[in-house]
Amino acid sequence: MEAQVKQLKEWIDQSDNIVFFGGAGVSTESGIPDFRSVDGLYNQQYKYPPETILSRTFFDANPEEFYRFYRNKMLALDAAPNAAHLKLAEWEKAGKLRAIVTQNIDGLHQKAGSKEVLELHGSVLRNYCMRCRRPYDARDIAAGKGVPKCTCGGMIKPDVVLYEESLDSYTMNKSLEYIRRADILIIGGTSLAVYPAAGLINYYGGTKLVLINKTPTPADRRADLVIHGPIGEIFSQL
Repeated sequence: MEAQVKQLKEWIDQSDNIVFFGGAGVSTESGIPDFRSVDGLYNQQYKYPPETILSRTFFDANPEEFYRFYRNKMLALDAAPNAAHLKLAEWEKAGKLRAIVTQNIDGLHQKAGSKEVLELHGSVLRNYCMRCRRPYDARDIAAGKGVPKCTCGGMIKPDVVLYEESLDSYTMNKSLEYIRRADILIIGGTSLAVYPAAGLINYYGGTKLVLINKTPTPADRRADLVIHGPIGEIFSQL
């Protein structure tokens, strides 16, 4: 791994057009669990798999159960950025990193100081009334019980993209543009299993595609540099 990290550092030192595309593995080192992993607590408390609970159909039909899972598993408002978040913010401030494209909804990139963050799946920090569009703070949602309601009587929904919902076209198109123009594309903390987000890497035409993940991904064979390990630990060496 030492040689790969050294190579990555050389590329970064020479570039001012880096784009980072990240997934859940970027935030697990901040104590935010990947909801795809099934733990004992999950088995004891929920009758449905996460993909079912986090679907629009389930949200509409079973909002009480949705919010029970959501408050318990998806809201980690006191989590702190880790070495990966902080290093990316540092690169952006130094004029090296152009944008972060993330599948995460926790807002930790912004908490670390990053400005140009494209959130493909939305953010738990934004919530709105489905009737009048009034915004609500995430801490109000976390502190409440049952289904949160607006003062107008409408139901409040987190500004996250649920299964069966489309990604925001503006965010997608802007992400594509950054990736298309990038000198270095670093993909970190994602298995590249969730589409259409995972398909964004097909728009990168450069010669410095970097994949950093704990386990192999379907795109490893296409990459110019592959590093297997925790991304925060690797970024702390750069």
